[in-house]
Amino acid sequence: MANTGKIGVTTENIFPVIKQFLYSDHEIFLRELVANAVDATQKMKALGLSGDYKGELGELKVGVVLDEAAKTLKIIDNGIGMTSEEVDKYINQIAFSSAGEFLEKYKDQLQSIIGHFGLGFYSAFMVSKTVTIETLSWKDGAKAVKWSCDGSPEYSMEECDKADRGTVITLYLDDDATEFAAKSKIQQLLDKYCKFMPVPVVFGKQQEWKDGKYVDKDEDNVINSIEPLWTKAPSELKDEDYDKFYKALYPMDEDPMFHIHLNVDYPFTLTGILYFPKIKERMAISRNKIQLYCNQMFVTDHVDNIVPDFLTLLHGVIDSPDIPLNVSRSYLQSDSNVKKISTYITKKVADRLEEIFKEQRSQLEEKWDNLKLFIEYGMLSDEKFCDRALKFALLKNTDGKFFSIDEYKTAIEPLQTDKDKKVVVLYSTDAESQYQYVEAAKNKGYDVLLLDCELDSHFVNLLEQKMENVRFARVDSDSVENLIPTEDKIKPEMSDEDTKALESMFKAVLPQGNDYMVQPDNLGEDKAPVLITQSEFMRRYREMSALNGGMNFYGELPMAYNIIVNMENPLVKKIWDAHKADEAPAEEFAKGSDLLRQLCDLALLGNGMLKGKALSDFIARSADVMKDAYLK
Repeated sequence: MANTGKIGVTTENIFPVIKQFLYSDHEIFLRELVANAVDATQKMKALGLSGDYKGELGELKVGVVLDEAAKTLKIIDNGIGMTSEEVDKYINQIAFSSAGEFLEKYKDQLQSIIGHFGLGFYSAFMVSKTVTIETLSWKDGAKAVKWSCDGSPEYSMEECDKADRGTVITLYLDDDATEFAAKSKIQQLLDKYCKFMPVPVVFGKQQEWKDGKYVDKDEDNVINSIEPLWTKAPSELKDEDYDKFYKALYPMDEDPMFHIHLNVDYPFTLTGILYFPKIKERMAISRNKIQLYCNQMFVTDHVDNIVPDFLTLLHGVIDSPDIPLNVSRSYLQSDSNVKKISTYITKKVADRLEEIFKEQRSQLEEKWDNLKLFIEYGMLSDEKFCDRALKFALLKNTDGKFFSIDEYKTAIEPLQTDKDKKVVVLYSTDAESQYQYVEAAKNKGYDVLLLDCELDSHFVNLLEQKMENVRFARVDSDSVENLIPTEDKIKPEMSDEDTKALESMFKAVLPQGNDYMVQPDNLGEDKAPVLITQSEFMRRYREMSALNGGMNFYGELPMAYNIIVNMENPLVKKIWDAHKADEAPAEEFAKGSDLLRQLCDLALLGNGMLKGKALSDFIARSADVMKDAYLK
């Protein structure tokens, strides 16, 4: 005769709560039930190892059986099973988990088990109208028990004729959960959550294509790898093993650049493998590619609270039973262990990169263009990582040569120290578009870095803080003569009135809508007549503001340019002498001077600023100049 009773909960509405609020996603019911079956199987293995169980263990595995027509799903194990008293204790009393008790008793035989809360079983009611348990304990003399519940607090429990050890949980799927009665859906969920569980999980039979259709073979279809790569010792593995595992995780990705094998057992347990992926487009980066496991059971691929933000750009696997999870195992809880784990992962990444820098520097240089976004992001966002990375971060010049930060300062110090005893690092963000400025600097014997990463405006600021007596200047931020001043320069002798007239002349022929600061200078007879530059400070902070997602104060200001007029250039002298001899106001004179307009347009063209009608007029004017020069 069946016993009946009420499940021991403090509210009549526990099942609606479980169904709607306890778990973030209904599909994880399968993960929870398979995890429980794995636990039961692992416990059986521990009993055998300890000698408490003398009988045959048999082939320990978990089976998942779907009947699409009947809309039932069974999870079957040959683990420890339960007595009626244990069913009453662990099923009828919600949140009384057996995991803690068993783990304490058999901790030497079993490293860990998955379940901790005793609520996983009840996730079955998120998708089922009725759930039954048929179970037979491993204990001598135990009788098989069948438990049944229709999703209300009432249950029934009676003896049954189950003959073999273990547990069968049968889900009678609800009408609004029929998606889980499809074989393809169950296969998808098993692949997602259970593909690395430590006990074989069987779902049907392997198949082969025969006579125009797939037919079952005799072999079980084991969906998981019970010894994934991260559970093995690094000494047992080769680079090819790591590459193969990466391809299994991310079949559509290119081969990774480097890997890091995590393996620590004190003061917390953590294993895993992290990869540096190749980035095709540096800002088109995929996050959420690190998978979190708990004893080989998939938990989430959102690891923001465990892995520092800059390392969420990496791919791979982390497995730890010491990361605290809430009852649904879907969200990380705040805990001191999480901070320790985060610190450890950061340290291991830094260790690995420093090792590569010291022992395989050529490989680091070869892959630096793909790596530097990770490194710069890490240095900007994590102080401890930054301190380590200053030793192995690389700088590349416009000739493609690599230096460490200290090496570069030492290399340029003799020629690139200004009159204030500061080493001046010249850099280009685009060697092609800034070609004339790069070449002018190299012709003076200066070296120019290539800093073309999206984060470099911030990175330059960071390096100025970290490097003593160093400042950075973009190579087009001033004339090459002014970039690294070694002595006080003699400026042109001009009255305030003449300086204002020069400013009015140039502003009259320059494009409207920008701010211009006209600066007379002595650059030499053979130097360009007009140079257009941008203030290092204003340009850098505008870029930083834009990268932060808003232009802020700097972005609201109009574009500002420095117009450097070389008063020693013969063409500028000719224009200036003509203006002095003309009685017309400076602006009126400028509008009538084709030579002045031509010189300004050449400077604009060199900076990519000549467009539309102005460019068309310049081409026509240039053609006339050539006609006058060669045909007359």
